[in-house]
This record gives sequence, structure tokens and C-alpha cells, in this order.
Amino acid sequence: MKVTLERAALLKTLGHVHRVVERRNTIPILSNVLLAVESSALRLKATDLDLEIVESSPADVGMEGATTVPAHTLYDIVRKLPDGAQVSLEGGGEATQLVVRSGRSRFTLQTLPPSDFPDLAAGDFPHRFELKAADLQKLIEKTQFAISTEETRYYLNGIYLHTLEVEGEARLRAVATDGHRLARVELPAPAGSAGMPGVILPRKTVGEILKLMEDPEALVSVELSPAKVRFTVGPVVLTSKLIDGTFPDYARVIPVANDRRLTVERGDFAAAVDRVSTISSERGRAVKLSLSDRRLVLTVVNPDSGTATEEIEVDYDADPLDIGFNSRYLLDIAAQLDGDTALLKFADPGSPTLVQDREGAAALYVLMPMRV
Repeated sequence: MKVTLERAALLKTLGHVHRVVERRNTIPILSNVLLAVESSALRLKATDLDLEIVESSPADVGMEGATTVPAHTLYDIVRKLPDGAQVSLEGGGEATQLVVRSGRSRFTLQTLPPSDFPDLAAGDFPHRFELKAADLQKLIEKTQFAISTEETRYYLNGIYLHTLEVEGEARLRAVATDGHRLARVELPAPAGSAGMPGVILPRKTVGEILKLMEDPEALVSVELSPAKVRFTVGPVVLTSKLIDGTFPDYARVIPVANDRRLTVERGDFAAAVDRVSTISSERGRAVKLSLSDRRLVLTVVNPDSGTATEEIEVDYDADPLDIGFNSRYLLDIAAQLDGDTALLKFADPGSPTLVQDREGAAALYVLMPMRV
């Protein structure tokens, strides 16, 4: 193979694909990126056996062919080349080395046979639909923070994506929970998504998808099978295995009878929580909310460092209530709200609390209280 292309084009493509490659690998071929030169493009592919990214870049082709080279080494070489440089790649075939040339620089990299490179994208994807990058970004960003990191409950280590009917309208919904908090976001179901299986997208996969969302107006093609998902964003194709497990019946933990309503300025509330939590312990992070007529008092007590209180005006006219929360969880949820105000709905100090921008908002959050 022999191919020449702009350093900027190669760096952008390598930037997308090399992130999938784990730096420590017991299987040598998984440390490599597959380079395939075909017609007028260079196609790059990387995988960790759970996730695969393929992207093509226009190039001046001298000879078609394929080889594999260490992904992070090639990325670092190209990253350190000067702006505007032309990069030439030559090797493959029977050769066990790839020569990288640019200006007066010359690098020789050890290669492995392309025939050893695994292919994750094989198989049928019977369900297919399209949605705008901005919509997919919203589904992921507003739920990603609630993904569990507890490996024993592996079925919570991702975002549950599914369709359902709400008041006669088809909706596409994303849900994530770690048992302490739950995030649920929905939007009108795109054409073609009806009947898709409910799938759990792994944490690493959703993180990589977000990094590909460079143009909010771009259309993203989503293809699904019971075991895999494939996203196509412009020239990039990301294929991932799905989490093989059953997501719990999350509807059971979303309260429907919380009748104590608190409306508060979101920015003021978040700033007050942030200030008083300065003295909270790393382990507890507990903040107590004391609610009475049009008044909210936030209190943090840390036996080792002291106490903090702050009072803010709120819209609340129900019975007085004292309830405690993890301050970091409160701040995480406040950061996801779009409006200037936050609506919190309580039942009692031991029951889950609902948080929304407003009644009927597309994003809904559930937070379990703490004992304080």
C-alpha cells in the first residue's frame, strides 16, 4: 500500500478512532489500528472487541492494500508533525513494517497482518431510524451522569433506550439509574423506531458517541439488532455490543403522588448547595433542606469541621418538611435542567423526590433522600 494525505485530515480521523484502543492490551492486534487503502480514500478501523469505529479520509492513493500499526504511536507521530504537512504511508503486503514520511521526518513502525484484525460490524441490523445529532446528544447528556459504575449490577452500566406510547404519541426514551438517582429524558419517536427492542447502550459507547457530535444539525443513522448497535455520523461508523441484561422496571420508582411542591431559582439553589457543601465530609456529602412557608434553609453539619447554613426565598406553601440529600447528586441534577427555575416535588423525608424544569418537561429526575 502507498497513500499520501493532509496531516490535518489524518489527525482528525485518527483522533476519532484511536480513543477506542485500550493502552494496555493482552491481545497485540487490539493495540493496532487497521489502515486500508481503497480507491481514493484511507479507511481506518479500531476496536476493543466491544466497540468499533471506522472512518474514511480522502487521500492520494498510489497503491491499494492494508496493514495494521500501533494506534497510539501513529496518532502521536501525526500529532507532532507541523501544520499543513503532507503525510505519506507506505508498506503492507509481505512487509512487516510501515514507513511514515513527512518532510524530513521518517518513521518505521512494526506491523501485524490485517487478516488478524477482528470485525465487529458483521451481521444484520433489522431496525433503522435517523435523528438529529442535537436530539441524540440531549438524550445522552441529560442521562449519562446517572449511569451506575457498580460492576456487579452490570445491567445499570449504561443508558436504556426504548420506545413507548405516551398519551397516544410514540416517544423515544432514555433512562439511566445507579439506584440513588434516576434520569429520564424523552422526545418524539423518529420514523422507523417503532418496534425497536429496548437496548442498554454501554457507558464507553455513549461517551464516544458524544465526541462525534460535532455538527448539531447532522443526521445520525441508528441501526439496531438484539445484540449490537451501529451509529453513522457523516464519515464515521461506530458499532458497539449492547449490554446483555434486563433493565429494571424503572417506572416503579417514579413517584406519582408527591404533592408538596417547591419552586426555586435554579441558579440560586445550586450556588447555595455548592456553598454550604464546602464543609461536608467526602463520605457523607449530606445537605439538609428545611422547608417552611416561602423559605428554604440549607444546612450542613460536619463533626470534624463545623456547620454551614444558608437561607433562600422559594415558592413553597405546603406543610413544613426536613429532608436530606447527597449534595453532589443535587448539583448534578441542577446542572441538567434547562430553565431558570427548578420544580421539586416531595412526599415525605423517606420517599423519592421528583425534580423537573416544570410540569410535563421532557426531562425528569428522581432522587433518593439521605438520613440527616
